[in-house]
Amino acid sequence: MQILPAIDLRGGKCVNLVQGIATQETVFSDVPVEMARRWQAEGAEYLHLVDLDGAFQGESANLHIVREIANALDMPVQLGGGIRTLEQLDAVLALGVHRAILGTAALKQPSLVKQACARYGERIAVGIDAKDGMVATDGWLEVSQKPAVEFAREMAEVQTLIYTDIKSDGMLKGPNVGATACIVDAVSADVIGSGGVTSLADVEALKQIGASGAIIGRALYTGALGLGDAIAAAR
Repeated sequence: MQILPAIDLRGGKCVNLVQGIATQETVFSDVPVEMARRWQAEGAEYLHLVDLDGAFQGESANLHIVREIANALDMPVQLGGGIRTLEQLDAVLALGVHRAILGTAALKQPSLVKQACARYGERIAVGIDAKDGMVATDGWLEVSQKPAVEFAREMAEVQTLIYTDIKSDGMLKGPNVGATACIVDAVSADVIGSGGVTSLADVEALKQIGASGAIIGRALYTGALGLGDAIAAAR
């Protein structure tokens, strides 16, 4: 299993939100590229980037920083947040991003996922962000009537799914392992677990259910979990 440190970008800074709430923000770095270099130096093999401005506003606002990070690292990066058209997708992947994550667009425009996968194959991932088992969209501001497991099954073309339990995100109380397991069991795609991963026990729990990766944010920044320890547990 792979550990993916998270860098959430907002207003050009590296931040973290609690449960995706814009007013519940902690700034961890004014220079995100330095944070990216730190995670690479500590052994990370893949970096998870979120453009929060893009997620909230529907258009990317931090792409110059994304390009800087992608160019500065030897490891691949993936980016989600505000990628809602094929043109935006082309632009993001042209920056040097290895994998682009479709979230809101995947639910509202399933045909876009088919087109994207036909064009880019494994470089497309779908992010499934769920609240009480239902898919949330538009920076988590809207909750649909679509069950997350059903949505996961519909994304048959996609090789990588990223499942985030919103109530767990930023809370440092552990991921929703049961809900993540339901997604893992429902699909043949790789499933990366996200939201609330705080301890080595959390990493081991996600590994045991067959998750292909775990995204870790706040726990790394607060020192609750060391990246090297998490990578060792994942292996």
